Amino acid sequence: MTSATRQEVLSLYRKIFRIARKWQSASGRAEEATLEKQYIVEEARTLFQKNKNVTDLQTIAQCIEECRARIGIALHYGIPYPRPIHLPPMGLATSHSKTMRTQEKLRKQAKPVYLKSYDEIS
Repeated sequence: MTSATRQEVLSLYRKIFRIARKWQSASGRAEEATLEKQYIVEEARTLFQKNKNVTDLQTIAQCIEECRARIGIALHYGIPYPRPIHLPPMGLATSHSKTMRTQEKLRKQAKPVYLKSYDEIS
């Protein structure tokens, strides 16, 4: 990891904790705000810990892009949880058919950047 990349990652990490410290729930209820703050901190720690040994620059760039996207969405919508995506059902393809593999590939490509790591830790 280059020095600039390291600084960028650390900057994002600090930014997430600053956001968590100042976080206000969309409903304005203190209990919800506390739960959402805890979620933000735990999610950040989990994902950063999981990716701390990543050395591939392309993978690091994808993680940074995902982090920025999730921060932007959280600040815009006032909800720290990832937004669900709605993809069409898999259809009636049999489990070993070429159509099924093609549909699975298309579903992976259609997944937004802010949900790449969400399924891995859930």
